[in-house]
Amino acid sequence: MTALTNPRTFRAAREHEWGQLEEILRRAEERSVRALDDEDLRALPVLYRGALSSLSVARETSLDLELVTYLEGLCARAYFFVYGVRTPLRSRIAAFFARDLPRAMRSLWRETLITLLLTAIGALAGYLLVMSDHGWFDAFVSSELAGGRDFSASTEFLRNALYDDGGENPLSVFAAFLFTHNAQISLLCFALGFAFGVPTIMLLIMNATMLGAIFALYASHGLTFALGGWLSIHGTTEIFAIILAAAAGLRIGWSVVFPGEKTRLAAAAVAGRTAALAMVGVVLMLLCAGLLEGFGRQLIVEDWARYTIGGIMLAFWCAYFYLPRRRPGADG
Repeated sequence: MTALTNPRTFRAAREHEWGQLEEILRRAEERSVRALDDEDLRALPVLYRGALSSLSVARETSLDLELVTYLEGLCARAYFFVYGVRTPLRSRIAAFFARDLPRAMRSLWRETLITLLLTAIGALAGYLLVMSDHGWFDAFVSSELAGGRDFSASTEFLRNALYDDGGENPLSVFAAFLFTHNAQISLLCFALGFAFGVPTIMLLIMNATMLGAIFALYASHGLTFALGGWLSIHGTTEIFAIILAAAAGLRIGWSVVFPGEKTRLAAAAVAGRTAALAMVGVVLMLLCAGLLEGFGRQLIVEDWARYTIGGIMLAFWCAYFYLPRRRPGADG
């Protein structure tokens, strides 16, 4: 047996390096990688490769099992510090909101433009149809959703409802119903995207025509500006969330129709990962819209203040999702 393969000689020749590696790993495991100084960080990959080399020799020359087991454990521990990502949960969450979520939203920009255009077309169509023939209103807005707000209602009734104080005013019930309805539309637009995007487009246009019909009702009573303020305080967030959810659904539907070189299932899986990230943002936007609807709309009754809040929220979401960010590690 040569000196290289003699267990005692082999261990004596390299045990110092293994001890150094163990000490570095101990400090990293007890605290974190940040506890290591620059010298330790430089030594870690070198000592890891040395331990791998020792393990290879120990296996090939059939040294004692105890030594092989020890080196396997040492290499496994070192691997996760050399190649693994040991990011604290707090840092991962921060990275998700700082980079991953905005990146997912930006990647959907084409689908977002399409769903924005479809929303505008649907709202305009609903508005024009109802203005030309009031009978269209019942076709676009269910009686449950309208709750007495139709062309038989007086201007005073419609105006007073826009400035309720959050009590049992019928429009409070309408607002809650509208929020629930829009939340369901958002989730359905996403969930049904796999069916080539067709149900997503239909739901989006249907919801937009309802919005246009409601505007037509209030416009016929000269309350367009007042309704816009009432809706904008939470609607800029809520409607934007619907548009983004539909964009996420279209991304999946588009990948199924045009999978490229991948199989349809594989293409849908890739698109689904991006869409799922975007839907986390949509859910957060809907929660924010619910808070704005529940508190801001009731406490703030001045039209310009409502428009200001709605505009600020829209600007915030656009800046958060679409402003370019410096990549991690980029020089200032």
